[in-house]
Amino acid sequence: MKRLALFIATIAGVGYAPVAPGTFGSAAGLVLWALLPHTMAAQAAAIVITFALGSWGGTVAEHHFGRVDPGQVVIDEVMGMLITLFLNPVGWPGAILGFLLFRVSDVVKPWPANKLEALPGGVGVMADDAMAAVYANGALHLVIWLSGHLVK
Repeated sequence: MKRLALFIATIAGVGYAPVAPGTFGSAAGLVLWALLPHTMAAQAAAIVITFALGSWGGTVAEHHFGRVDPGQVVIDEVMGMLITLFLNPVGWPGAILGFLLFRVSDVVKPWPANKLEALPGGVGVMADDAMAAVYANGALHLVIWLSGHLVK
């Protein structure tokens, strides 16, 4: 089960990228978003399942790597991209903007995202990125509204 948990947490090894594993994980999230049906139910289910699997896999990975929120765990970035794009009617230009907004929000970790990291185990791994993604989602909504839907 440990190997499966690490496989899931690292998104089939994407998290072992030698540079910027979080960016590669976010890119994997874009791929998953593109493959999902663009319905509220399918996207919401994917977010919930990813959070649950990431919480489990993140906990196992923390024990395996011997540290909190190890960089190899990128399932949180995948979920973050799904949350960022959730209910945002975008095509690829908007999805790329969402990618950039999420990466900035994930790095900056505005309050309370920075506090959610302290939650225990994999829940903390997932929760801070979920909150960062909520901010990125709102920012993307705002950009779409301000641009008159040009970003789609």
